[in-house]
Amino acid sequence: MNKLVDGEWRTDAYESTDDSGSFERQQTTFRDRVREGGEFEPAAGRYHLYVSYACPWAHRTLLARSLLGLEEAISVSVVDPYRGEDGWQFTPEKEGCTVDHVHGADYLRELYVRADPEATCRVTVPVLWDTETDTVVNNESREIMRMLATEFGAVARTEVDLSPDDRREEIDAVLDAIYEPINNGVYRAGFATRQEPYDEAIDDLFDALAHWDEVLADQRYLVGDRLTEADLAMFTTLVRFDAVYHTHFMCNVAQIHEYDHLWPYLRDLYQTPGVAETVNMDHIREHYYTTHPDVNPHGIVARGPDLAFDAPHERDRLTGGPPTALLE
Repeated sequence: MNKLVDGEWRTDAYESTDDSGSFERQQTTFRDRVREGGEFEPAAGRYHLYVSYACPWAHRTLLARSLLGLEEAISVSVVDPYRGEDGWQFTPEKEGCTVDHVHGADYLRELYVRADPEATCRVTVPVLWDTETDTVVNNESREIMRMLATEFGAVARTEVDLSPDDRREEIDAVLDAIYEPINNGVYRAGFATRQEPYDEAIDDLFDALAHWDEVLADQRYLVGDRLTEADLAMFTTLVRFDAVYHTHFMCNVAQIHEYDHLWPYLRDLYQTPGVAETVNMDHIREHYYTTHPDVNPHGIVARGPDLAFDAPHERDRLTGGPPTALLE
């Protein structure tokens, strides 16, 4: 693996598993906030997102940007889905990828060093960049998602509220509840190097999926009757599950399309205006199957399954209206 060490790029400086064979996710390092009255004030045209369509963490921020109508207020650069020894790269000649629209960098790590010449960290997406002070504001997906949902109302083109004040405590509780067993659980399973931590991750993952499948039998969304940040965080894992995690990360106890309620729930979210255009399954498949040689040494990209995300879901019977009515 690779990371920055004192601003220098190293290919031998990061290990994703501990001595027990368990996957360990390194903490993100840039944790400033956009807020009124702070150093980073919300404004249209000031901030830029660096993302990968393949990455579920970056996908959260793309979803929030789209649903909130912030496409004109916050610009985006998209890296190549393949992450090699040199890290995330900008390859505009490849479909779905772009140049670095801010500085014309070849690699994302150049932006990290620009923000901190002595940076010691993994180079990850998403990155929220401030063009005014020319630095990274934040590279933690959950915090970026929250900032987009709560600080940019004055420049948003929709009246969507993904984080209403009166539901925020419940939203945070659900985000916490799904993170370790589900969002990170697929990685704990896929990157485990011994049987015991793999088994533990699989048990946690499928116990949690069964729990939320049961919850969704009686309510349309994870936090009751409205779409929130919690659903965005769940969606980015579920939409990748059958195509990637089931096979590549050996999460093969069941597939999402076999669940009575998770599968219609996933289709419901996919069909919500502003969501489908953020899903690039070609980038998702290419990234996972070609970027982890320890897991898939030959880099063969699995073909299936071909899922009908556009099939009717009938989830609106739980709330009496379409998603757009709930978001206004």
